Amino acid sequence: MLFVIEHLEPEISKWLYLEYKHASKIVGEDRLVFTNVKKEDVNILSNLGIVKSESFIEIFNQRKVVILDPKAKERIKPEDLEKKEAIIIGGILGDHPPRGRTRKLITLRAPEAAARNLGKGQFSIDGAVYIAKMICEGFRLEDIPIKRGLYIKINERAEVHLPYVYPLKDGKPVVSEELLKYLVSEEIVKDKEKLLRGHIARS
Repeated sequence: MLFVIEHLEPEISKWLYLEYKHASKIVGEDRLVFTNVKKEDVNILSNLGIVKSESFIEIFNQRKVVILDPKAKERIKPEDLEKKEAIIIGGILGDHPPRGRTRKLITLRAPEAAARNLGKGQFSIDGAVYIAKMICEGFRLEDIPIKRGLYIKINERAEVHLPYVYPLKDGKPVVSEELLKYLVSEEIVKDKEKLLRGHIARS
């Protein structure tokens, strides 16, 4: 089984890269495929997995894949993966509240594919990859513990809230340690300022 991340963000931010990197550690470079990647971004992801400029829809038979879509009507179960080649995961940083981009940008383009959800709530990309891997190994969603929301302490007076759902492994959230450090660093402040300046320049 291949785990396919259809890259859909306009750029590979540090946050996105760290989620991708963690996903690569979870399933291994040989089983992780990035699709829909701009040619100028191929080298950035080449050490994390297999990188393709084509969309997943051009590479895989729709009937041979399962799409993870929060808005899908059915929850995923191990039986859904029988005779399938890949699980498609949206390379989209979460919005709060969700905007349904996976359905618009992936599911509706592959009407013959099986679309399944991971239960209620929005998972991080690497969290979704972890859950998908567990389902591949025969686990059922109800057997995989989760935690809704994370609070990361910055100092005595401030903290960062991540309003997403995270699977638990040995009682701890499955989340990139590098990402947690980044979220409380000065680097993220500079990155946000740079992004804001870019938006202002384009407006």
